[in-house]
Amino acid sequence: MNDIAPDAVARESMAYDIVVVGAGPGGLASAIRLKQLAAQAGREVSVCVLEKGSEPGAHILSGAIVDPKALAELFPDWAERGAPLKQAVTRDEFLFLSETGARATPHWLLPKCFHNHGNYVVSLGALTRWLAQQAESLGVEIFPGFAAAEVLYDAAGAVIGVATGDMGIGKDGQPTDQFQRGMELQAKYTLFAEGSRGQLGRQLIAKYQLDAGKDPQSYSIGIKELWQADPAKHQPGLVVHTAGWPLDGATYGGSFLYHAEGGQIAIGFVIGLDYKNPWLSPFNEFQRFKTHPAIRKHLEGGKRIGYGARSLTVGGLQSLPKTIFPGGALIGCEAGFLNASRIKGSHAAIKTGMLAAEAAFAALGEGRQHDELSAYPAAFEASWLHAELQQSKNFKQWFKKGRNFATLMTGVEQWLLPKLGIRTPPWTLHHATPDHACLQPAAAQPKIDYPKPDGVLTFDRLSSVFLSSTYHDENQPSHLTLKDPTVPVEVNLKQYAGPEARYCPAGVYEFVGEPGHERLQINAANCVHCKTCDIKDPTQNIVWVAPQGGGGPNYQNM
Repeated sequence: MNDIAPDAVARESMAYDIVVVGAGPGGLASAIRLKQLAAQAGREVSVCVLEKGSEPGAHILSGAIVDPKALAELFPDWAERGAPLKQAVTRDEFLFLSETGARATPHWLLPKCFHNHGNYVVSLGALTRWLAQQAESLGVEIFPGFAAAEVLYDAAGAVIGVATGDMGIGKDGQPTDQFQRGMELQAKYTLFAEGSRGQLGRQLIAKYQLDAGKDPQSYSIGIKELWQADPAKHQPGLVVHTAGWPLDGATYGGSFLYHAEGGQIAIGFVIGLDYKNPWLSPFNEFQRFKTHPAIRKHLEGGKRIGYGARSLTVGGLQSLPKTIFPGGALIGCEAGFLNASRIKGSHAAIKTGMLAAEAAFAALGEGRQHDELSAYPAAFEASWLHAELQQSKNFKQWFKKGRNFATLMTGVEQWLLPKLGIRTPPWTLHHATPDHACLQPAAAQPKIDYPKPDGVLTFDRLSSVFLSSTYHDENQPSHLTLKDPTVPVEVNLKQYAGPEARYCPAGVYEFVGEPGHERLQINAANCVHCKTCDIKDPTQNIVWVAPQGGGGPNYQNM
């Protein structure tokens, strides 16, 4: 087949009322809600969900503590249905760390955003698999292992569906003997739920200028490990959050440590991708964090059994793009509905998925297609989720002014003002600098020397990626693309000391060769699809595109 151009082979097509891109909590909630509404109305609505992972949940990574509020709206009987929310939160701790000490915040002083009574420590991957089962039982067609690679438009510029990526393309870009042309999935409305920094969502925001008049979106990277704890040290339902060491006061970030069911501990570190120092390595900051006496006591005697990383969209309401465009809508973290102050996004994804579904179902009932679902953002603005995000709208922005001041103002906005009967802060903070533009030249920032891993409590990146069960067919074009292959050495290495070798948590990027003759080596097979490179590259030269469907991590309980 090497003599046949992929584009010369016609795509087959299938038509649905609704196509959903992404089988995460938001995408599945939208599909479920559509089928529920159709059943109630005695109508038929065809719905399919595309998932680039090998199965629903394979690419899902989160802390996670779930607020069941939105799930209870989707399934009031979620407990009877066997939803995997088993471990209720039993106790909250919030610690401010110095290098060796830890100062606990009295519970009565904790803002409501850090109270988790009534919430559950969960594996979001397990919850996603359960949601997929519920969706399929209602008649939703789910296609795992198929990455949506292209948005389809009509002559007027409206979205009319998506196309999946071609399979069996070799490293040279030519079809192999296993070549299979992608398929077109056409829809009256297409709902995009790819998660943070979605490939197609990014294109849609640019095409329709959905972010016009909005603050630049802001992101963090979350790195997580799963540990099987020493039974003597396991405290089911204990939730620990920290701020402070090992980060300096100007760098946004903090940690989570959740004692989950089954004797497991989920531990992770979140760092804002607006950090300035190119010598900083989020992965190594996380490893160093685990050595703190207040943290290592939870892990000693245990065994690390899982690892992964993912970006988080944390800009809040000021950075929320317009969520609708002709023919479709953005759902959940694709748009940026995560509540950074609560470190929670799954309840927001489920709620926005439901709201988008309700708007789409009403439009179908009116015989509409390929227009804007204006009822969706209107319903969001009238919802409890909008009120929740209004209260936390300044959380990330305060950290631009330093951790101490941000801590004070978070207390004012989310502890003091509610006590005074003021739910929404009467002021709104803005920022104008995108994350990638915050990086400073290496010569202007202090170099950071990280300790070597001990293989017991701290680890290297390659052994970590092994635990993510990441797999990519190596005979395919790299999904980590460069607009200009000279930029990594001529700009990033010379000015910023090659930050891609440090901000990637999977060892994808490394500079090899003798000094003065370096080149960037891209180990695409290691990629855990966190999207950090697509966000943080100071020249925006790296563009993440979906690899062949089914590739990437295969998380089990992350």
